[in-house]
Formats: sequence, C-alpha cells, structure tokens
Amino acid sequence: MYSRVKYRKGAGLLLLPLLALFITSCENDLNKVKEISSTETGVIVEPTTGVDLIMSDSARVKLHLLAPLMLQYQTKKPYKIMPKGVKVILYDKETQKESGNIVADTGIFYDEQKLIEFHKNVVATNAKGETYKSDELYWDQATKKVYSHKPVEITMSGGNIMNGVSFESDDAFLHPTLKSSNGIFHVDEKVTQ
Repeated sequence: MYSRVKYRKGAGLLLLPLLALFITSCENDLNKVKEISSTETGVIVEPTTGVDLIMSDSARVKLHLLAPLMLQYQTKKPYKIMPKGVKVILYDKETQKESGNIVADTGIFYDEQKLIEFHKNVVATNAKGETYKSDELYWDQATKKVYSHKPVEITMSGGNIMNGVSFESDDAFLHPTLKSSNGIFHVDEKVTQ
C-alpha cells in the first residue's frame, strides 16, 4: 500500500516555491476546510456519496438535506463537510409543506453546536419567493437564526432589491435585518392633472 520515496538532499528546496504558490492559490472555503481539519488530531474521515438526509423533530420533517458527497470527521466535536455542493429544503412545521431552501457550493455541519455553515454562491429562498444571495450563511438551529458577515443581496417578491454589508434573520428568512443597507425600489407613479 505504501511506496518508498527516495529523498535527495536539496530536493525539498526546489519544491518549496512551487508548494507556496499552490497553497496561496487555494480558494477561501478550501482554506477553511483545511484549517478545521489541521487543528484536529486523530481524525477519521467517513465519505458518503449521494446523501439524501431527512431531519425531523416530534415526527415532523424539519429539513431535507441533499449533497453529492459528505465527509464525516470523528473528533472531539464531530462535523460533516459537503465540499461538492449542498441543498437544504426547509419545511413549515405546521403544514409540512416546503417553506424555502438553501443552496451552496460548500456546507459544514457541526453536530453538537447545531450549526450549519454555507459557503460560496449561497442562495436561499423563503416561502414568499424572496431570494437571499451571499458568499456565506450561518444557520444556528439552536437559536433559530440565520446570519452572514458578508455582503448580501435580497430580491423581494415584488422585484425590489436590498443590499447590506451583513445580514440576520429568523430561520424562515421572513424578518431580515441588514446593516448599511441600500436598495432599488420600484415605485408606481400616477400622474394626476
């Protein structure tokens, strides 16, 4: 299984600039994944493909998670990484109908903290058809809040657009708060004579 590698004196110095260039060219979300995994010792990775997970509470579906690949890390604080994309379908707890969804290029789920991080090309839609776009989104299931520390764009159901440097809302995306917000609002003008 293991192959022998001969080491020549000075060969490491030739590869050092190439390695530095490779490391600096990584994307931010991959750096975050590496940072998390490098701080853990004795990590065991369990890959799962074609993930189709339904989470429920008191026999009521809360969410449906879909991902092509999930890597599970068994550490002191277990977590799961979905590096090839993730989609979470949210359900209304009373009617059990779909109430929105979240799609992202990468997802990280922390079991004990009940926290899901979404990174890169994050798009969330609520029951009213409003769309939230950002490069990150945190969903704290314990506090039932979603938030982002990066710029967000919200397209309202009537076509109005709001932008902010950060964002916070309830986990149904129905009561958003934006910091340093601005927007484009469509106004119907009626000319009276």
